[in-house]
Amino acid sequence: MRLMPNFSVRLDRWRRTCCRYPVVPVSCTRADIRPSTHRSQLPRQDTTKAAYIEQHGGPEVLKYGDQPDPKAGPGEVVIDIVAASVNAADWKARAGSYAQMKMPYVLGRDFSGTISALGEGVSEFRVGDAVFGVCEAGQEGAYAEKIAMKAAIIAKKPDRLSHVDAAALALAGLTAISAVDETLKLKAGETILIQGGAGGVAGFAIQFAKHLGARVITTASASNHDYLKKLGADQIIDYNTTDFTRVVSNCDAVFDTVGGDVATKSFAVLRPGGRAAFIASGAQAPKPPRDDVMSLRPPVKRTRAPLERIAELYLSGAVRAPEIKLYRLSDAIEAHRVSESRHLRGKLVFQVR
Repeated sequence: MRLMPNFSVRLDRWRRTCCRYPVVPVSCTRADIRPSTHRSQLPRQDTTKAAYIEQHGGPEVLKYGDQPDPKAGPGEVVIDIVAASVNAADWKARAGSYAQMKMPYVLGRDFSGTISALGEGVSEFRVGDAVFGVCEAGQEGAYAEKIAMKAAIIAKKPDRLSHVDAAALALAGLTAISAVDETLKLKAGETILIQGGAGGVAGFAIQFAKHLGARVITTASASNHDYLKKLGADQIIDYNTTDFTRVVSNCDAVFDTVGGDVATKSFAVLRPGGRAAFIASGAQAPKPPRDDVMSLRPPVKRTRAPLERIAELYLSGAVRAPEIKLYRLSDAIEAHRVSESRHLRGKLVFQVR
């Protein structure tokens, strides 16, 4: 017959076990139940969709995907971008023509959208304000759903100016005003030659120069002549059939947006004492082959005042938005291919939302 162990010995063993693993009474309700903090269930970092690069190269290096959400620092705002335009500077940056960039790098310099967050010290704007602007020199990032930007260098967008048109006019208008008014100081009654008239900057410059009372000569392929007549150009030269230096002379000013040989040859059409401004010849204006003319590089400063002037010019009818072709951010590769071909009319704009 099998004998049962002594009960007191069994009780003593049970007590020793309980001392090693104490049981604490807990009152548990549904509110006390917490979800697992397994890595797959941890909160994800907020992200925004963007077109960006991870290395320099051709249009094919552009990618579309998630990037960290921007945050508004002191004096900054976060803008939900509605539209952003494509500029020659964008594909030059993509190709590695500028200073070293920290990758991944979101391209894009001008935009229009609505303010979604305010940084400390911002009092001139409210969440929901429609604004447009150009990134500070050395900053990009407009090829995205959101961007953080200094409040001091953006402007309110008038209701009658659409987001798409505002984005198309921002950097183009800022550059044209800087070149034609602030750098060349064009006056009523003067004659200006604007090279590459069908582009976004040149198209704005043609209208702006006419608004100032100047006579405007421009160059373009024959297919763009009707377009440029509507912008107000007084004389249009087909660069495919005519050497502009043979039919133009004694100009007070030249604004070159093309670069290369066109820039070099442009000095020949200036009168003595004439001045030329260049935006497609690098950071420095080309050296003139004659000493009786001025060669200038517009600074294109980022401030609110010229943006407000762009809006005023548009509302008054002095300038109109360029011809625009729309793309999605996910189609950035194709947009860059078209822009880099340099045979386009007006502007390419990303419809972001």
